[in-house]
Parts: sequence; C-alpha cells; structure tokens
Amino acid sequence: MKMAITGALGHIGSRLIREIRPEDFDEVVLLDNFATQRYCSLFDLPAGVPYRVIDADVLTANLEACFSGFDVVVHLAAITNAEGSFEIQDQVERVNFVGTERVARACAATGAKLIFLSSTSVYGLQQEVVDEDCPVDLLKPQSPYAESKIMAEQLLAELGASMGLRFVTFRFGTIYGVSPGMRFHTAVNKFAWHACVGQPLTVWRTALHQRRPYLDLADGVRALQFVIARDIFDGNIYNVVTDNLTVNDVIEGLRRLMPDVKVAFVDSKIMNQLSYTVSNERLRRLGFEYEGSLTQGIQETVALLRNVRQQIPRPDMPS
Repeated sequence: MKMAITGALGHIGSRLIREIRPEDFDEVVLLDNFATQRYCSLFDLPAGVPYRVIDADVLTANLEACFSGFDVVVHLAAITNAEGSFEIQDQVERVNFVGTERVARACAATGAKLIFLSSTSVYGLQQEVVDEDCPVDLLKPQSPYAESKIMAEQLLAELGASMGLRFVTFRFGTIYGVSPGMRFHTAVNKFAWHACVGQPLTVWRTALHQRRPYLDLADGVRALQFVIARDIFDGNIYNVVTDNLTVNDVIEGLRRLMPDVKVAFVDSKIMNQLSYTVSNERLRRLGFEYEGSLTQGIQETVALLRNVRQQIPRPDMPS
C-alpha cells in the first residue's frame, strides 16, 4: 500500500509520520510546501519506512502525478488558525477550499482514497449536544476558517456523487498534544506556553465555563490509522473528539502542575468564545476507542518547556 500526506510537516502530520511502521506501507510521500520551515519535523524519522519528501504546494503542484499509483491520500494541508483567519479570508479560501478541491479531483482521477480533515468549528454556537447529522443550514460557522471547511465538505460530497471519489471526512476537535511540528495558537497549547513563560492566561470574561470539543493528538492519529486499516471510506462525516471541556478545565489542569498560574480576564475575544458540546459516538460505534487525556497532554507539553522559565524573561522583569 502507498500513502501520500499533504501538509505532512505540520502539527498533526509530524506526529502521524512517526507512527508509521516499516511494514505498513510500500511508500509514504510527504508533501509540504515548507512555508512554515518546519524542517525539524523530518528529524529522526523512524528507520526503515520508505519516505519520500516532495516540496510542493497543493495549489500549484501536479497532484495527479504525485498521487498516481497511490492507495490513500491524507489531506492535512490547510490554514488552521481560526482566530487569525478574519484578516486573510481570501487566502484561507484558496488554501482550504481550492486546495482541497485540487487534492480531491486528483484523488478521483487516480483512484486514490481520501481522508479530509475538517473541524468541529463548523458547528459554531449550538444550544444542545450536536452530532454529524446536524443539517448544513443549521451549522453556524463563526470564522472564515470554519466556512472554508464546510465548503470543502460539500464539495467532496458532490465529487463522490459525480466522480466516484471515495473519501471520509473527519471533524477534528481542537488539538492538544506534542509533536515535532506543533503550534501554539490553540487553547491548550497556548495556555501551556503562557504558563511556562510566566504570563497570565488571557480569557474572555464570559468564556471560563463555556464548553468546547478537544482532541488528544494521539487519538487523532489513531483515528486516521483506524479508517485506513479498516478501509472506511464511506463518504460519511465523523466527529473525532476526546472530550468536551471548559476553559476552566484546561486552566485547572495546568494549575495541578503549576499552582502559581494566573488568569487575566479581558474584554477582547482572545479565545473563541462559543460554547457547544459535540458527540463522538458515530466513530465509537465503528469500534474506535478514545484513550487520550487532557492531563497527560498538558504534562507532555509542559515537560517540553520545563526549562523555558530560565531562558525567557517574564514580562514584569527587566531584560
């Protein structure tokens, strides 16, 4: 079996490519445009896995040539910063929608099966527990990022009907957990960074007890492996969520390790202020089991930064 991964050097991809065993695939193509220069994602890859790196952009590359003869494409290439997407709406639509269309059409043309990563951000503000059967007209995306993911989901459904594309869509919760290519713009990782450098955690005043879906990165990677191993390319959408947690849950998880963590309540929307709970039962019913832990994810992240307080001056200290 041959697999290609777009955006392979990012937060999710850099963990996924380390979980591959030599006997799993005959070839693994890592396609990335190196825009974020995360070369460190390629350090110390497992020995014996037949990796091949392609420096290319999904918006311009000859994707049919890249995917020809491949069985599975995991499409991770995307702009993922929901908060920052308001300032770059056109770019977000190009990368997240047009890029996905190019990947999907190339998969349909070559016969490769596609795993598309969407986001639970598409649900927006919901009053009750929400699942994958929520009609599109009741989804309430609150950012250009979320809107681009809904557009891409609808496109895949159309290509499945018109071109026979075999695919599965995963709506990932907000990721936490470590990887060589990890980023710190999402809640848990951002809070861990601020706590470790001695900065207060900035929380919108009404957000403390609002609930959001979170995903342990290890669970996310295992979910990708799960559908590949079981050939679950049924055109369905699956929420992939370890836990629905409040901002306060995250803060208390940090305080168990660092009791001196401070919180600063602010009036600006530093964090996504929406509250909703997302069901993960559809994937569970197929036999997938979640094993992730917020506590462990925080511990692993803080462990990576254990010496950072000695290196970075606190904001209230002279440099």
